[in-house]
Amino acid sequence: MAAAGAYEFIKTETDGKIFIVTINRPDVLNCLHPMANQEMGRAFDEFAANSDLWVAIVTGAGPKAFSAGNDLKFAASGQKSPMPASGFGGLTARYDLMKPVIAAVNGVAMGGGFEIALACDMIIAAENARFALPEPRVGFAALASGLHRLPRQVPLKKAMGMMLTGRHVKAREGLDIGFVTDLVAEGKAVDAAKQWAAQILECSPMAIRATKEAAIKGLDIADFRTAFETKFDGIQRLLASADHKEGPRAFAEKRKPVWKNEY
Repeated sequence: MAAAGAYEFIKTETDGKIFIVTINRPDVLNCLHPMANQEMGRAFDEFAANSDLWVAIVTGAGPKAFSAGNDLKFAASGQKSPMPASGFGGLTARYDLMKPVIAAVNGVAMGGGFEIALACDMIIAAENARFALPEPRVGFAALASGLHRLPRQVPLKKAMGMMLTGRHVKAREGLDIGFVTDLVAEGKAVDAAKQWAAQILECSPMAIRATKEAAIKGLDIADFRTAFETKFDGIQRLLASADHKEGPRAFAEKRKPVWKNEY
């Protein structure tokens, strides 16, 4: 495992084709101020641009928090710094990343922290994880995409029950509601996320990205037939790729495929 970048408020490392981003402000429950958001944006820019990195995991330092969201003390100080174009945590307004991203959640994922997790493709939650969009309790709203992502990922009445009360939802309830992918023992979220990532890495990266693009963009198309018949760019790239030929060939030859991740 190798260090992948020098940052002040986050840590990044690579584990083969896996890129791991850790919010590193445990003294404030991994809250993010604008400078930390800028670093997160740069880190995911790095991930997006590196063809050797196929899956990302985002987590928080320490056992107490994934991220408690926006650093309200910093916000109250009146200091100004721009938010990256890619949004809170470098993810909530990033719409063109078709590589999979997994949230590994220990402890609290509140407000913007939960919104980062919702922006990921999978949420692996430890038993001590707790989720909430508590912004209305402090005169805010979940404007970093939570108001729109949560109702699209779980039944509306469940989403409204969370958003209109700001209540905390434990990981097991999150699994039952449907926004948690997998529930694991306390302290094991990152290990479990790596196991999920390893399963993804067994697949063609071209196929994985085509799948994510068609699924995510297809949700924006109300009519099923139109979504089904849309020629998404990722699907066209997959059909023209070496991976599309390698898969059947490897199956016929009874060997593991060697993915090229190229046309």
